[in-house]
Amino acid sequence: MVDIALIFPGQGAQKVGMGLEFFQNSPQAKTIFEQADQICANGLMKAIFEGPEEKLTSTAYCQPAIFTMSVAALEAFKSHPKFKNYNVKFTAGHSLGEYAALYAAGVMSFSDALRLVQKRAACMEEAGRQNQGAMAAVIGFDAAKLIEICGRTGAEIANFNSNEQIVITGHKPKVEAAMEAIKAAGGQKIIPLAVSGAFHSSLMKSAADKFAVALKSISFRPSSVPVLSNVTGQPHAASEIQANLAQQITSSVQWVKDVQFMAGNGVLQFIEIGPGKVLKGLIRRIDPNLTVSNIEKPQDLEALA
Repeated sequence: MVDIALIFPGQGAQKVGMGLEFFQNSPQAKTIFEQADQICANGLMKAIFEGPEEKLTSTAYCQPAIFTMSVAALEAFKSHPKFKNYNVKFTAGHSLGEYAALYAAGVMSFSDALRLVQKRAACMEEAGRQNQGAMAAVIGFDAAKLIEICGRTGAEIANFNSNEQIVITGHKPKVEAAMEAIKAAGGQKIIPLAVSGAFHSSLMKSAADKFAVALKSISFRPSSVPVLSNVTGQPHAASEIQANLAQQITSSVQWVKDVQFMAGNGVLQFIEIGPGKVLKGLIRRIDPNLTVSNIEKPQDLEALA
């Protein structure tokens, strides 16, 4: 058996029609989509399969949609004979993807996890309306210099995505000031992001506080495998999952540390489950010696080595 880590994408990976082939070809995936449609009770499945894109892109729909599609693809994978060839050593997800990772490790039921994701999305969307923020991806700029500039301008770090890509966040004027300082220091590639709020920043504190209350109603089960935390870059301790998930909304996503921890503990092969190939690209930049396969349609299951 091959040691692997299952990894799950976050917000931004969505696209209209994602998961439709799994719905049509996998009874396990079909059940997940139908359960999600009943739980959310807002036309989620129609938005996933038919759009419109503006609806699917909104945080309220986007987060439950990506989580549902990722879990549906996971269940199709688990029912496939090739799943027996792999030993899942870790699970991890990028921001929103951490909920699919926790589900995959048996920490939460699908219904509990989806309700949390729906609540998380609503809290974050409300905080985004209350506090006008901005985000920007900084490519190929020294991390230490970037941290210093953020400290000076009041911008914050949202995501340590790879050694070459770091996302900044916060109040719009502060992010803009940081962008100008980065340019002045020689930064050449800064991409403003089209987002509805300053995610993973202190502007999301009201969302984190409200979400912490919702987390108290959930029973967390012992994990079948370690799940990496975006907050610490280490596996979740059972006693810290609730606090970590609330804190994740305002803290930096330590994706580089997550990947380095898994690789340092013997995992050389990752399977990205869900829409898109964003994590595959990031991992290639973190460590070119690691391999990543993707599962976003039924044909991908046949293509697995």
